[in-house]
Amino acid sequence: MIIKFGHNIIGDNQPVYVIAEAGVNHNGDIKLAKQLVDVAKQAGADCVKFQTFTADEFISDKKSTYTYTSQGKEVTESQYEMFKRLEFSEKDWQEIINYCKEKGVVFATTAQSPSDLDFILKLTSLPFIKVGSDDLTSLDLISYYAKKGIPMVISAGMSDEAEISDAIETIQQAGNKQIVILHCVSSYPAKAQEVNLKKIPAIKNKFNVIVGFSDHTQGSAAATGAVYFGSKVIEKHFTLSHDLPGPDHWFSADPKELKKYIIDIRLAEQMIGSGEIVPTANEEEIKKIARRSIVAKTTITAGEKFTNDNLEFKRPGTGISPRFKRQLLGRAASQAYQLGDQIKENFKIN
Repeated sequence: MIIKFGHNIIGDNQPVYVIAEAGVNHNGDIKLAKQLVDVAKQAGADCVKFQTFTADEFISDKKSTYTYTSQGKEVTESQYEMFKRLEFSEKDWQEIINYCKEKGVVFATTAQSPSDLDFILKLTSLPFIKVGSDDLTSLDLISYYAKKGIPMVISAGMSDEAEISDAIETIQQAGNKQIVILHCVSSYPAKAQEVNLKKIPAIKNKFNVIVGFSDHTQGSAAATGAVYFGSKVIEKHFTLSHDLPGPDHWFSADPKELKKYIIDIRLAEQMIGSGEIVPTANEEEIKKIARRSIVAKTTITAGEKFTNDNLEFKRPGTGISPRFKRQLLGRAASQAYQLGDQIKENFKIN
């Protein structure tokens, strides 16, 4: 099962696609946004993803508040004012998109509303359309997005099996079969006991889709575990500094942490292997030194029978393995052996 994000192939036996989630950690500042692109590039991410929204379109109550941690303090402010402050203009978005192209970084964004998606698609193509956990049940929105014919990446935080099923069915009914479901825990940060990485293969097996992980934990332990459980797309929030003001900086990975995070994912990929139960090429060489061989414990004449009294086991392991001693016992030696000689007999190894 494979799909394509632009030039990248996603799916079984393919590298994990790492999304560096800038989100709103640009604080509405175009210079910070460009620096985030640079960090994603330097860390080795496959793409950098932002969030595109129009506060007037998705917040109805301008008096509703949001409480978050910023610079070590609890901050409560108007949701509307916060998101309004984090909006970018068309000129800003075009500048960010152009900067990504200049730096050789794939640009992606989560469009909050259909109008936001149409707005971005006028400016650039997207490798995938991302729908956050908050909109998993917004089936009309998902259907509209799916009809664009672009791969769909859906975060499944806060969801149950039926809700995931409805989202997948909606995408498929729109004629789109390119689906990635990201296991996600919508806590910031997610605690270890909440992560439940076994949901990754469970989602894959239940719905026969490519699976991934939207990581809200701190550190890379969950990400490496997600790789072992079959995630082919991993998304991680990152920031320029934990000390910047704003809702997401404190739990996001800083530049050094993001780089290590991606290194750890790549190491985990290499460690998975094939599952074939055979020694490695290096082990084959070490085996010659570290293992023992059957050798003569005493002088053995040609025709003399091998016994427990005239055989022993010593390094190197370049001769007959001790595990085949039983096949030798009671056989007549085909040649004479001196003390310490490796036994060299032809017999069928069972």
